[in-house]
Amino acid sequence: MSPWTSWTLSHKLLPCMKHLGLYVRTLGYLRPSQVAYFLYRRILPQLPFVAKTAVASLRVGGSMMSDIIGHHSTGDDSHFCFLGQSKRVEQRNVSWGCREMPKLWRYNLHYFDYLHDPQRSYENKCFLITDWIEHNPPVTGDGWEPYTASLRIVNWIKFFLLPKVARVEERSDISPPLEWARSLYQQSLWLEQNIEYHILANHYLKNGVALFCAGIYFQGTDADRWLQKGLEILRTELTEQFLADGGHFERSPMYHSICVVDYLDVLNLTQNSPDVISHEITSEFASKVTTALDFLSRICMPDGDIPLFNDSAFGIAPAPAEIFDYAERVIGYKLPQRSTNLTITALSSSGYYVCRKANDMAIIDCGPIGPDYQPGHAHCDMLSYELAIDGRRVVVDSGVFDYEPSQERSYARSTRAHNTVIVDGEEQSEIWGVFRVGRRAKPIRCRIDRTEEGAILFEGVHDGYSRLPGKPIHRRRIFYDAQGRWVVADELTGAGIHHMESVVHIHPDFTIVQSGAKSFRVERCGEMIAAIEVLSDCQTMVEAGCYFPEFGLSSKNSVIALSCSGEVPLQLSYRIQKSRALSVEAHRNANSISFTLLPTRGERASDENL
Repeated sequence: MSPWTSWTLSHKLLPCMKHLGLYVRTLGYLRPSQVAYFLYRRILPQLPFVAKTAVASLRVGGSMMSDIIGHHSTGDDSHFCFLGQSKRVEQRNVSWGCREMPKLWRYNLHYFDYLHDPQRSYENKCFLITDWIEHNPPVTGDGWEPYTASLRIVNWIKFFLLPKVARVEERSDISPPLEWARSLYQQSLWLEQNIEYHILANHYLKNGVALFCAGIYFQGTDADRWLQKGLEILRTELTEQFLADGGHFERSPMYHSICVVDYLDVLNLTQNSPDVISHEITSEFASKVTTALDFLSRICMPDGDIPLFNDSAFGIAPAPAEIFDYAERVIGYKLPQRSTNLTITALSSSGYYVCRKANDMAIIDCGPIGPDYQPGHAHCDMLSYELAIDGRRVVVDSGVFDYEPSQERSYARSTRAHNTVIVDGEEQSEIWGVFRVGRRAKPIRCRIDRTEEGAILFEGVHDGYSRLPGKPIHRRRIFYDAQGRWVVADELTGAGIHHMESVVHIHPDFTIVQSGAKSFRVERCGEMIAAIEVLSDCQTMVEAGCYFPEFGLSSKNSVIALSCSGEVPLQLSYRIQKSRALSVEAHRNANSISFTLLPTRGERASDENL
């Protein structure tokens, strides 16, 4: 073999081997059942769906109390608006294919969330249901994917059952036209045959919710089967998906909110169907949902909305205040009183650690990226944090822009898009594709506690970079004292020479003004909000970043980047101080802050007034 032939083969084989290794490292985490169902759906020929034409009989007495209505606008009678993109509908000519729009936009079109939007007329909603049935025959297009069908089934049932003040007649006992009921019945039959066992997680839960709702709405042999299958999924996934601290196991505050509302809808629907589901089961659901609501309350930022860890964005799930109001009406939930004193919360099962005082708050992510078998919504945000000062978000997570194979998607999931440390330009976890993850960063140690001086110290360690030469380990400590000073100190240990970067993403509402070689002012309209001072000997610069608070919405923001290179151990640290707390004495005392690790002991997974 000639040298040229050898070189050519090696350069062709190496990329193939690299991709093969990536697939192996990704597939190795899947459950055998996922792989089996994936192969079944992709390889074996699918049996044709035969739609039944039998009369769809409705169960007597079904009803619901008002749910969360119109938490964000989806347009009006003449256009649709999803994910920040609007499309006009000409003369009631709905293009259900919409190939020029992103896939997630098209999914939203088929979800039918807009049936609950008060800006859209009742007549238009009825037209859209009829038009969808006419132009979307069984097993065609985006509307017949299991997740899409699951959301649509629930939205139609809620529309049929909920009191509609927008209706010409103020009645909630109007049966839907026969063609609507037959289509809904067919969709439920099809969903039963296409449950997403290959994906699981929130998709599987959505399938279960839809089957359960269809089982309660209809009556007969099929409906009884749907009801039992849906209830089985709901009970199993309640334990599987909601952790001991109440958090959802995908570690996305947005999906946590969505799944909480799913169970509230189920409890709402069962209130007038006591013979369908036992009191023991409804009590089981209500108890777990209460814990999940408490979790949501604990992680909410001072502005009342969710942090944007992992795949989270505003405007998809209802706002927390709307969820709490709905929960009060359905299960009598009461929002816990929040102390204005300095408090800490260790949600150790989910991996979120909160330090809060009045309207100042930091929330730190130090948990697994998600369930091993489904990390599709995970980002490289280990040891990242969000920080609010005087009720306003100052240090932010970058959020999520889309679910397309785009530059924005790659950036949003990357380590650089989060307030954490990058080593040798590598990612914490081996993210690839739109939803894939190979090797994953895992937390080694996480805790939050008070020091002898009455301040707060968080410490977290993860192994995301241990696959690199020298097996570097990242340890972060965040210190907060009563004077309103936050110190973030990062250390890289292991062996060898490495490059270490730490980035701090500032909310787009603020500007960064450099006030010294290693000091910056965070300002808004000329008002100083906070000061940031670099405490370590390193290179410092301000870069441009992107902030995606909503799907389809991108804003430029400032990112302070610290970096250093050399033989480990390496250290980077900076201090963030509220402008009101600045003084000569505070500045002098802050320079003398030292870090002494707390004795290793069990994590404290409860709120504590300090």
